[in-house]
Amino acid sequence: MEGQARGGRGPPEKPLPAAASRSLSSVGAIFILLKSALGAGLLSFPWAFHKAGGVGPAFLVELVSLVFLISGLVILGYAASVSGQATYQGVVHGLCGPTIGKLCEACFIINLLMISVAFFRVIGDQLEKLCDSLLPGGLQPWYATQRFTLPTLSALVILPLSMPRDIAVQKYTSTLGTLASCYLALVITVQYYLWPHGLVQEPRPSLSPPPWTSVFSVFPTICFGFQCHEAAVSIYCSMRSQSLSHWALVSVLSLLACCLIYSLTGAYGFLTFGTGVSADILMSYPGDDVAIIVARVLFAVSIVTVYPIVLFLGRSVMQDFWTRSCRGARGPLVLADPTGPWVRVPLTILWVAVTLAMALFLPDLSEIIGIIGGISSFFIFIFPGLCLICAVGVEPIGPRVKCCLEAWGVISVLLGTFIFGQSTVAAVLELL
Repeated sequence: MEGQARGGRGPPEKPLPAAASRSLSSVGAIFILLKSALGAGLLSFPWAFHKAGGVGPAFLVELVSLVFLISGLVILGYAASVSGQATYQGVVHGLCGPTIGKLCEACFIINLLMISVAFFRVIGDQLEKLCDSLLPGGLQPWYATQRFTLPTLSALVILPLSMPRDIAVQKYTSTLGTLASCYLALVITVQYYLWPHGLVQEPRPSLSPPPWTSVFSVFPTICFGFQCHEAAVSIYCSMRSQSLSHWALVSVLSLLACCLIYSLTGAYGFLTFGTGVSADILMSYPGDDVAIIVARVLFAVSIVTVYPIVLFLGRSVMQDFWTRSCRGARGPLVLADPTGPWVRVPLTILWVAVTLAMALFLPDLSEIIGIIGGISSFFIFIFPGLCLICAVGVEPIGPRVKCCLEAWGVISVLLGTFIFGQSTVAAVLELL
């Protein structure tokens, strides 16, 4: 492999699969990582700053998390070079064994499923506010409620976009997510200083030191907001330069830019509304503000275009499982084709129907984020930590360096386990 990711140490790296096209530039990798991280989680950061007890504690937790977030990306690049695999689940399966690999696939499906639910929840909230601004006063008609607008949008737009065999068409619309996120951060910052008509400022709350449980409650939102690790292996394997130092620089620049956008949105959104901030920051603003209406439209459109990509990733894992099951049962080859319409169409309809029903059943975005944040800890902390422990056991590394890397892997696994347990218990208690 060109660009030794291990700095020349040890035997030659295993070649990556031929399917991994190495045509991606460093700038392109930075923007793809940034686009993967900037999503629906941006709307909940002001609420997370409130839950943490203010700007200071939340920003401190964010900086500490950033160390592990960047570390996870670097580890995944290193693990990909050692294993020779071009997908996240392939790396975990190759280094950690089939049992952990199957656990990774299961977490992959659940995580992407809940992300799709969160996308539907965000779209529904923005449609509701847009209908309020277009149809002011009194009780909204039945066709303006989410129980009508969301299924209609799913049937007419989201389902057709999700049906194709591949998602190449999405490359023309995927940049909307980054543009919408930057615009939202800019609007929230400017709104704090301009105080437009209709926006009521709350006095800044006098905050006492929050309990440690409140500080740790921010971790699920951070994991949900910064998660781009599922796509990290594919991005690394597509880069022209695959040295580990180069990948580390790409990871640092991407997450620092992401951190800036999240911090501006979280801090100024919290300072604007204080303890009354909503779990979806756009829901706290008046419905007749033109700048906010534009932000809602942009964000809703970007989520609509990103949803098919998430569905495609989840569907691919289910198609792989379908193929293995058919081969094990020695079924007909036509039915075993994972991209055939007899498999692809029912899986797509099932995915959209299940996530739509869950979005209508879970009315609060914070409940969904708690679940996603817990599952995301597997991809950000636990699986990278396990991959690092297994990779250094294969590589000829000095004993001191090996001990330090194994210790970091253990710390990452333990922290991820704690975040998963804490966020999952909190989410279950909130649902009950």
